[in-house]
Amino acid sequence: MTGSLDNKTAVVTGSSSGIGFAIAQHLATEGANVVVNSRSQDRAEDAADEIDGGDTVLPIEADVTDRSSLQSLADRTVEEFGSLDIWVNNAGINIRGPAEELSLDDWQTVIDVNLTGTFSGAQVAGNRMIDQGTGGNIINISSMMGEQGQTGRTPYNTSKGGVNNLTRCLAVEWAEHDIQVNAVAPGYIETEMVDDAQDQIGFDKQDVVDRTPLGRFGSVDEVANCVTFLAEGDHFMTGEILHPDGGWLAFGWGSKD
Repeated sequence: MTGSLDNKTAVVTGSSSGIGFAIAQHLATEGANVVVNSRSQDRAEDAADEIDGGDTVLPIEADVTDRSSLQSLADRTVEEFGSLDIWVNNAGINIRGPAEELSLDDWQTVIDVNLTGTFSGAQVAGNRMIDQGTGGNIINISSMMGEQGQTGRTPYNTSKGGVNNLTRCLAVEWAEHDIQVNAVAPGYIETEMVDDAQDQIGFDKQDVVDRTPLGRFGSVDEVANCVTFLAEGDHFMTGEILHPDGGWLAFGWGSKD
């Protein structure tokens, strides 16, 4: 622990498991007060109990598709810790299927969580940071899929492409308030979401390894390291999309073999 985030307070949405949990753990390790969030208070509490941080980790139930719920999340964070310095929009879902068969409800559900939820979270955090007058860091969790087409993932890829440009727009607009807005767009990471995709779509993990220049899946800790770097803020970066993808986007096509 270096204490690079001492006296800072961070909210991580959707942080009861997976990438979000790893992010919350890393930020706490660096000394931040961390709010762990889930749609379920029980899940948030269970996750908070597993994070090293003691009294500096607070579980709060909130739904990113409910603006008033997000506002309450921000308000309670400030009441508990006195400020809001870092906000990580991590909550996300995926509904897969052929584009011609997707219902509008399925489309809207993904957009509501992944894109509108990210905007709402950023707006709530941005307003609080503007009022504080001390700047801050907003980090959106996107995906490398936001920069490419793929069968069976039209809502997801579209939502993440929107997150990328939302990140750029907010970065430009809020720069005058010293609020840095960046995104992390992972490639294939070992998570339950990837396991679910393998079960539903039936892709071969070895095909992903063969297509990835670094020759493996990434880890949630590697993604969390990128978020921690951005949260520290000492990098003169805003409006950037970091890609911990093992070289996937850099590699144009085919198998590395």
